[in-house]
Amino acid sequence: MLETSTPVAPFQTQESRSTAPASHAAEEFRAQLASLSGALDSRALRLTRNPVEAQDLVQETWMRALRFEDSYQAGTNLKAWLNQVLFSVFVTRCRKLKRERRALDSLGTDPCAWTQRDPEPVVKSLSRSVQSALDSIPSQFASAVTLVDIEEKSYKDAASQLGVPVGTVMSRLFRGRRLLAGMLDDGREQTLCAA
Repeated sequence: MLETSTPVAPFQTQESRSTAPASHAAEEFRAQLASLSGALDSRALRLTRNPVEAQDLVQETWMRALRFEDSYQAGTNLKAWLNQVLFSVFVTRCRKLKRERRALDSLGTDPCAWTQRDPEPVVKSLSRSVQSALDSIPSQFASAVTLVDIEEKSYKDAASQLGVPVGTVMSRLFRGRRLLAGMLDDGREQTLCAA
């Protein structure tokens, strides 16, 4: 005896049969969204107090609701979920506008502020202990430390000025900093012991 199965429409595959309930749920979700349009419009208008901004807010809310429709749990309060999405979009827009206003305010005081480089710090002189420690380390390390750390030149500029590869400058700088730190620590220990 043959088993009877549920009739299958011609050309309907297993995949299309399994997605049919999902597409029905999506259509139902979108129909419920459309029914809440009026409530969403009035809430957006109360939040923004501007009809044009309210329309933009509602439009962004619809886009986000459709993008994240998978996160909505069927059977829960769709109106509350949609209002939460609207409020989230509203808060995000307010924060963005606040950041933009802050940036414009800083440019208002100096319109070329974003095009100007930060002023280079000027080290007029080193303390005696740092200068004597720098003088006492080998010259190739002292010159690397001076160019990069004190004069704030790039590795590339320091390398071209010293006539060595960039890797050599980096190596000398590392070793020079270690020697300098060791000498400064020794001096501090001697000062503490003398007291």
